[in-house]
Parts: sequence; structure tokens; C-alpha cells
Amino acid sequence: MKKVLSTLILGLLALTSFAKDKLIVAPAPTGIELKHDFEVKARIHGGEWQDVSTYAFKVDRVANAKHNVEITSVAKFEFEGKVEIQVKSIAQDIKSYKIRPNSYGITAIQEGNTLTFSLDRPRYLSVEINGNIYQNLQIFADNVLEKPKVKKKKDLIYFGPGIHDFKGDSIHIASGKTVFIDNGAVIKGWLSTYGSNHVKILGHGIVMPGHHEGIMVRYAKNINIDGPITTQLPIGGSDSVTVKNVKVMSWYGWGDGFNIFASNNIHQEHLFARTSDDCSTIYCTRKDYHGGCKNITIKDCVYWADVAHPIMIGLHSETPENEEIINVLYEDIDILEHAENQIDYQGCIGINDGDNILVKGVTFQNFHIDNIRKGMIVNMRVCFNKKYCTAPGRGIEDITLRNIAYTGEMPNMGIIAGYDQSRMVKNIRFENFTINGKVLTDDMPGKPKWYKTADLANIYVNDHVENLIFTK
Repeated sequence: MKKVLSTLILGLLALTSFAKDKLIVAPAPTGIELKHDFEVKARIHGGEWQDVSTYAFKVDRVANAKHNVEITSVAKFEFEGKVEIQVKSIAQDIKSYKIRPNSYGITAIQEGNTLTFSLDRPRYLSVEINGNIYQNLQIFADNVLEKPKVKKKKDLIYFGPGIHDFKGDSIHIASGKTVFIDNGAVIKGWLSTYGSNHVKILGHGIVMPGHHEGIMVRYAKNINIDGPITTQLPIGGSDSVTVKNVKVMSWYGWGDGFNIFASNNIHQEHLFARTSDDCSTIYCTRKDYHGGCKNITIKDCVYWADVAHPIMIGLHSETPENEEIINVLYEDIDILEHAENQIDYQGCIGINDGDNILVKGVTFQNFHIDNIRKGMIVNMRVCFNKKYCTAPGRGIEDITLRNIAYTGEMPNMGIIAGYDQSRMVKNIRFENFTINGKVLTDDMPGKPKWYKTADLANIYVNDHVENLIFTK
């Protein structure tokens, strides 16, 4: 009897688990450019395979100091529970493959030119065949977002499946409005929340304005953005902004991903950025936005910088304002690519402090950094970049780098440098910093006492740095 009951309970649990599985696949609208390097299918347990459209997206390849457009593939769908994915390579035979981020530990079953693997949570992935990072496949396996309910119909702006062409223009989202961009919708234009309060922009559709920022949060408060794919998403002169499950991809000059200018109380989570400039930035006064930045939390992101920095903090302000960037957290970050020719603008983790800014109280925690094509792990300087600044920064203080893991060939030499004895870098703490699995600490075995630990990390430290610690 007990055996029968146990079997029934296990069966009910299994049915309950499978009942929670859900998959939503929306076909690409007619007229949208697709790319046919891959065939992608998805299904839930016991379900039928569903075809997933592969959109053509532009990305940047820098050669001879010039931007060059490459066309990559993007597949997207929504799911709950567990989903099985099948990727067939059409353009080339599979001799080797990667499914990144590597930290996710995703392995596939390969049968000829077909890869099959499963996901049990929303993930943003790159599938790369034979080392090809430009004609790769991005998979945006997202959470399910349903059309929201609003008290008044006029407060909902709905974009259903299909193409919505603004003819090179934008729409302004007024206070109190909710925008829902459904899966299968493509907006050709951009959205602005200029001066608005209590706005929501939701849905896993695409906002593709061409060579322009796709969603602009400007002088706004209480903004919630969840789900879309676009080119760039800058936040300027704003307060209390939440951005989740957003994917940005750019290919043109100055194609930063997620900019934060002179804004406070910003929360960004579960993002993907493949960009033709910095993936994530925090700046003070710039582009008519005025003030410092404080209380910034950025978590669970995948950054791919085809040029410039994955992360860049500081540099821009307006002297003699003496602005500050304080209380910043970057946590659970995967950096897939970093390739920059100019040494001044290298650094997966960049703090370039100019224009009398004080950068203080920043934590970088739980990072996985893949092989750096051209660049450095850390570039932390109080500097006077005369191209953008009118003065050096005031200082960089109280910075924690915890559980930073780099895997790959030795990158270019990193930099930690103050400007002078009045504009220093102080209180920098590396905790469990590893290069190819080796933990670098001040008391590590085999380190000569007269060596700086930074020497073994290939980081140059100048005379204007105080209290630099490497510990477990």
C-alpha cells in the first residue's frame, strides 16, 4: 500500500511540475529581415517542437580603426518551467561549439550539425560555431510577460504582433501610461519618457529605431521597463528607475548600451548588452543632464563589448561642480568580450575619474570574465583626459572587487593610478581575485616579499595609490 501511495505521489508531483511548463513562440512579422545560418526549435516536456524565427541583427567588428557591420542571428521566446532547445547549424559544419556564458555550465548533445540542450530558467546565450563570434546565434530565452491590466483603457498603449513604423520619429510616453510591446511586435522608431512620472514599458517585442537610442528615460521618475530588445537605453537626469530583462544590441559609433547620467536610485537586473561602445556606464553631468549619481544597483548581466569597455564609471562631469558617484553595486556579471585598440579606453572594469568627480563606495562582485581579445581586466585611474575633461578627478575611494574570476590568455597590463598626492586612489580591496583559477593574495605561497601582488596580476600601480589589498 505504501509503495502504491509513493508511486501516486511521485506521479502527481511530476504532473504538477510539467503542468507549470509553458512556452510562447511568436513568429517574426512579415517584412522583417531574417538570417538563415541556423534553424532553431523549442519545446516543453512532452510537447511538439516549435520553430523559432532567427532575426538578422547588426553588430560591430572594428578593423583598421573603423566600424564594420556584421550580421548576427537572434532567436527569442518566452517560457516558464523547463524548455528544450534544438539548434541546427546551416551555414557551417560543427567542428567545435561554445554556449556562453561559460559560467552557466550549459552542455549540449551534438548529433551531426545539431545541438540540443535544456534551460530551467530565463537565460541570454551566445551559441558560437567553430569560434565564429560574429555569425553566432544569440538566444533570448525570457520569462513570460502577459498583457497588463489597467484601470482605464486609455492608459494602455498596446503594440501587437506586426511592424509599427514611426517613419523615423518617436512617441512620448506620458505620465501614468503603460506601454506593452507584445512578442512578435517590431517598432521602427523610439520611445521617450521625457519629464514623465509613473510609466511602464513592458513586453518582449523589439524597438528598432536604426542608428538611434531605442528607449530614452529623460528627466523622469518612477519608471519601470521590463522585457524589450532595443539598440540603447540611456537614463538621464532621472530618479527611481527599474530596468529588467532588457537586451540591447548596437553596431554604430557611440553605440553605448545602458548609460546612466546624473541619476539616482537606479536598479538594473537580468540584462544583455552587445554593443559598439561601452556596455554599461555611470556618468555625472553630461548631455544637458546635471548632477552626480548615487544608489545604483546592477545585477545579473551579460556584457559583450565589441569595442570599448564592458563597464565604465566616471570621466564626465562639469567642473567646478565637485560631483560624486557613490554607493554602486555591480553583482553577478558575465563579460564575454572586450576588444579595444586605444589603451586609454581599455578595461573590463573601468573607473576613469575626471572633471573633479569623487568616485566612492563601489563594489564589483561575482564576475566571470572570458578571454580578453584586446584590453585589460582593470583600468582604475584618477586622470585628466583633455578630450573630454577640464580637470582631473578628485579621487577614487573605497572600492571592493570580490570574487572576480578571469579565464584566458594574459591580457594587457592593467592600471591602478592616482593623479597626485591630493587626488589619490585609496582603499582598494581585492577579495578572491583569480586568474585561470589561481587566487592572488598578499600572502600567497611563493610570492617574494619585495614583489607587489599587483605585479603577479599584471597590474601597474603608481605612487599615488594607498591601501591596496589582495586577500582571500
